[in-house]
Amino acid sequence: MALKDGAFFEGWSFGAEGEAKGEVVFNTGMTGYQEVLTDPSYQGQMVTMTYPLIGNYGVNLEDNESHRLYPHGFIVKEYCPYPSNWRSRASLDTLLKAHGIVGIQGVDTRALTRHLRDHGAQEGIISTEDFDRESLAKKIREIPSLVGRDMVREITCHNPFLWDSTKKNGTLRVVVYDCGVKYNILRSLSGLGLEVLVVPAQTPADEVLAKDPHGILVSNGPGDPEGVPYMIKNIKKLLGKRPIFGICLGHQLLALALGLKTYKLKFGHHGSNHPVMDLSTRKVEITTQNHCFAVEGWEGWRDTHHGPVEVTHINLNDRSVEGLRLKDLPVFGIQYHPEASPGPHDAGYLFERFLGMVKAQ
Repeated sequence: MALKDGAFFEGWSFGAEGEAKGEVVFNTGMTGYQEVLTDPSYQGQMVTMTYPLIGNYGVNLEDNESHRLYPHGFIVKEYCPYPSNWRSRASLDTLLKAHGIVGIQGVDTRALTRHLRDHGAQEGIISTEDFDRESLAKKIREIPSLVGRDMVREITCHNPFLWDSTKKNGTLRVVVYDCGVKYNILRSLSGLGLEVLVVPAQTPADEVLAKDPHGILVSNGPGDPEGVPYMIKNIKKLLGKRPIFGICLGHQLLALALGLKTYKLKFGHHGSNHPVMDLSTRKVEITTQNHCFAVEGWEGWRDTHHGPVEVTHINLNDRSVEGLRLKDLPVFGIQYHPEASPGPHDAGYLFERFLGMVKAQ
């Protein structure tokens, strides 16, 4: 494996053979590798797991967050080829091979993580075919940056669909913009008794309003929010028309629609143990996160064309913005993943908050 700045690591292949390219990031979760691999927000990236032993509990159908795998490559210290878990249906190696994902094990992931922490996330390549450093460096220089790139168009659904047919014609209906939505977001909404209609990210706001939803959720997704101008345009048209809830990329898109700014983090937030404070209650939540961009920080209130906006949550590691809300409209966004339950269910109340807004409206 080679990085853009010249760092070079050797290991053993597992999963598919070939070459994988993408931005290399690290994830600090001790478990959840299947959820990581099926999270659409990892489109265009290669993931390093900081926990040293990966694959020991195998994989199953129930823990998938989407219908396929999204990271281009997977980097671990030690792969366990003999999983032991009553829920396991296959090995991680089998899953990676079935989806054509190149993996490498035997890498000093502590050294790699420290390198990415100090020098930042960057493009890299994993190869089972080419071991020439100059050749690999040339290929890395050809990898497109995530900045300004529309990654959502690559993964959004092609046609609208109803998530749970048993909730059809429910008393309360929400539309979910699929920017790379995770299944558990849809499960969480459906579990509250909501009818959930998922639509492609390119769906015009007028078409969404024509479906007469009681609320709108803008989902998580990969890449740079500034690379998705059509979603920013849609949100601007929907502000004030329906309650809106933005998650992760949806939170960033909401901020841009309000006239705020976003920026790229040095190495991003990826993992299931990030402390976030709810500024209204001063309570600290242990959260799951997966993003490379963030909303520009400030304290207190900030005026926009759509009314005053308040920072509601902050990251206690780096003080970055983790939540915002509009004072005069039922609109809020959260940078982390309230649907993820890596053990703590600290953030589940946010779906109840959205439900309360929908009922009130």
